[in-house]
Amino acid sequence: MMLLVYNTLSRSKEEFRPLEGKKVHMFVCGQTVYDDAHLGHAKNYINFDVVARWLRCSGYDVKYIQNITDIDDKIIKRAQEEGTDPIELARRFETRFMEDMEAIGVRKGVDQYPRSHDYIAEMVFQIQLLLDKGYAYVIDDDVYYDVSKFQDYTKLSGMRLDELEKHRIEPREGKRNSYDFSLWKAAKESEPSWRIELTVDGKVRSLNGRPGWHIEDTAITHAIFGKQYDLHGGAIELIFPHHTNEIAQAEAAFGVKPFVKYWMHSGIMLIKGEKMSKSLKNFIRIRELLKRYDAEALRLLVISTHYRKDFGYTEEFIKKAAARMNYLYASLSIFYNMNETSDEAVPEEIGKMATDLDSGFAQAMDDDFNTPLALTRLSAAIDFLRTYAQANREIGKAAKDLAVESVINNAQVLGILGKDSYKHKLAPEAANLIRDRERLRKEGKFNEADAIREKLRLEHSISLEDSEYGTIWYSTLQS
Repeated sequence: MMLLVYNTLSRSKEEFRPLEGKKVHMFVCGQTVYDDAHLGHAKNYINFDVVARWLRCSGYDVKYIQNITDIDDKIIKRAQEEGTDPIELARRFETRFMEDMEAIGVRKGVDQYPRSHDYIAEMVFQIQLLLDKGYAYVIDDDVYYDVSKFQDYTKLSGMRLDELEKHRIEPREGKRNSYDFSLWKAAKESEPSWRIELTVDGKVRSLNGRPGWHIEDTAITHAIFGKQYDLHGGAIELIFPHHTNEIAQAEAAFGVKPFVKYWMHSGIMLIKGEKMSKSLKNFIRIRELLKRYDAEALRLLVISTHYRKDFGYTEEFIKKAAARMNYLYASLSIFYNMNETSDEAVPEEIGKMATDLDSGFAQAMDDDFNTPLALTRLSAAIDFLRTYAQANREIGKAAKDLAVESVINNAQVLGILGKDSYKHKLAPEAANLIRDRERLRKEGKFNEADAIREKLRLEHSISLEDSEYGTIWYSTLQS
């Protein structure tokens, strides 16, 4: 099957064909480490974690990097407020960020987290190229990119030049154009700074300062991937100015177009209709949410919406995601704990379920990583296995292994069903009681069904919950 990816640059779905066969170089804008990561960050990083997982599952050799921005106005401001060193503050929040990414199953999929301050030399090299080619100019100790010199500056955003003045303009007397952006910022008192040398109009100048925001990404990717690479991801809000400026820098400096073959952008997390962000102080930290809900519930919440769409967060949605996650585990457990026989024959309906799931899941993911549809097909397969278990008292080992392997392999792409709690065996009597109770409920015999619920609680330490997805069971044996 053909993998289709929506490319923001062309505003269309395109066949995914990396520059070098099955090798994929993938970069996603990382964290500015001045505070804890929130659910908006989680959405973005989970979205692209699933992209990387599917590419690897599809046979691609993926090198996935995310930068750590540890030089930034926000970091400096926060450090001044706390009376601490900016680099020390950045290290503290970088550690906490890595803990959060580990907790939500993202960190292990990223091959490298390069820190921006480790690439000063590469930034200087690129700035010098831009000066030599006439794309940059110097005002005192500041270096700016001259946007008017770069054709197709707005090709990624689709904006008109006269619209740019409405967005994130850096004020500075002497700039050639109001929307020119900084490549190097002159040092201010008590801020981190580096002394660099640049040749300007044939003369070597010594400048003391720090890099602008946009230059770090292109310096890092050039150092690791070279002049051109396959896939750049990030939140949709970064299209302008950040990704727009990356293109202008890299294509002007290195002369290769397109700088990135595929640009992918994820929708943002909303709360009460507004973007969840640190600046608006309307965010929920990842670690705060994980005190109340399992990380897989958060992943399920994120993948239930297509990555390109915005998502409005509410407490009710995460509760439903947690209930649905529990239901998937409970349903898989009911099937997994069927009485097992040595029969090696695989019933036709079990074989068809596995084949249909594998092909249907792949079809969904190959269509621009359609996780909602992939999740629907995974859920339908698990529902089938639960129904099969309720109608049959036993199953052959070969059939069970085939069905469970198909479910788990596909679930791993989404980063869910990663625990082995579904393997914790119910006592045969308890399993039969749960099955009988569901039958009684379907027949409308609710008093008898309630009596079974009470018996399960008292005699087997099993609690039942009737969710909108179906009955979930909990026991002290289940983690």
